[in-house]
Amino acid sequence: MTDVTRGTSAPEMVLVRYGELALKGKNRSSFEHALVRNLRAAAAPVSKVRIDVWRGRIAVFPERRVHEVAERLRDVFGVVTVSPAWGVAPEAEAIATLAREVLHETLARTPGEHALGFRVRARRSDKRFPLISTELDRYVAERVLPGTQRLTVRLDDPELELGIEVHEKRAYVFLERLPGPGGLPVGTLGRVMCLISGGIDSPVAAWLSMKRGARVSFVTYHSYPYIGEASKRKVVELVQRLARYQPQCRLYVVPFTEIQTTIRDSAPEPYRTVLYRRFMQRLASRLAVRERCKALVTGESLGQVASQTLENITCIQAAAELPVLRPLISYDKEETIALARRIGTFDVSVLPEPDCCTVFMPRRPMIHGKLEVCEEAEAQLDVQGLVERALAGVERIDVVAED
Repeated sequence: MTDVTRGTSAPEMVLVRYGELALKGKNRSSFEHALVRNLRAAAAPVSKVRIDVWRGRIAVFPERRVHEVAERLRDVFGVVTVSPAWGVAPEAEAIATLAREVLHETLARTPGEHALGFRVRARRSDKRFPLISTELDRYVAERVLPGTQRLTVRLDDPELELGIEVHEKRAYVFLERLPGPGGLPVGTLGRVMCLISGGIDSPVAAWLSMKRGARVSFVTYHSYPYIGEASKRKVVELVQRLARYQPQCRLYVVPFTEIQTTIRDSAPEPYRTVLYRRFMQRLASRLAVRERCKALVTGESLGQVASQTLENITCIQAAAELPVLRPLISYDKEETIALARRIGTFDVSVLPEPDCCTVFMPRRPMIHGKLEVCEEAEAQLDVQGLVERALAGVERIDVVAED
């Protein structure tokens, strides 16, 4: 452990704060256990950790590389903020001494000479501590402010806030509250199967599903030789980016060429895209059953492209055997792009690699499709045989996050 006498060059631990979990009543402990499991998995590529659960807080003690562990934990759903923190004996004088050292080292690394608003905010879990929180605020402020000419006391919206948490055996001092994604821990609300392409929308839809506690598996469709291996690698890389938020993602790659050529040769041209997507729903439903998924997820946004009108969405969904969730249904493209940039998938999504939906595109796609026309067209096809042969050729890829 790092005490005052050993300097403050490296923090000792990471304080993790959660929000929505605290509202789960009798189920709260199961959500906390899931969050702890996910935090441990996120930290594993960087360091082994010990994790303690405090009320409203989770304390993560890495063996090494505390700042890097903190960055990993920022990507765990359920986390609101994280703070790398220095530890000291729970005594007012020791806390103030450590706080002064941490503050001075931070100011030395902060460029510029402009004044910074500053405040102290203490929180004591150990009520036997002789000072209440506001008293500890004043006690520490009176001992860290002298000699720091750049700091001016500002209780509302300061640039620099010194945090203190006092527990029974240890007190912790920190200066950063790094934002996390919030939401619920992955895996607490069941499993879903996301239909992912190489585009911008479906990876964002998967991320939003993870944020609401769903564990996401993925399925994509590959039309070789019309679509090359680079297209498949692009999807794998997108899933790899998403694996930062959900360790160990599973991707199914379904051969789609026979289905597309059959539709091209036997079905009304304007309905091609709608019929492609109906087959995608059937295949995804079958794979979802393998993965014990309770719903499908798509990146559809109402009115964004011809296949995403209300009529066409209705035609497509009718082929699914599970409920279909559409996290982006009301998003416009700019909102989706902004979120894709934030989660780290945008730069991969915009790589110029076609996906199977571009194969044999109709010259004039049907905008207001009718379900009876779709069913009549499929009555001329060996739907069951096409589905079974595609499933027989499925490739399964287990994807983990990049270091």
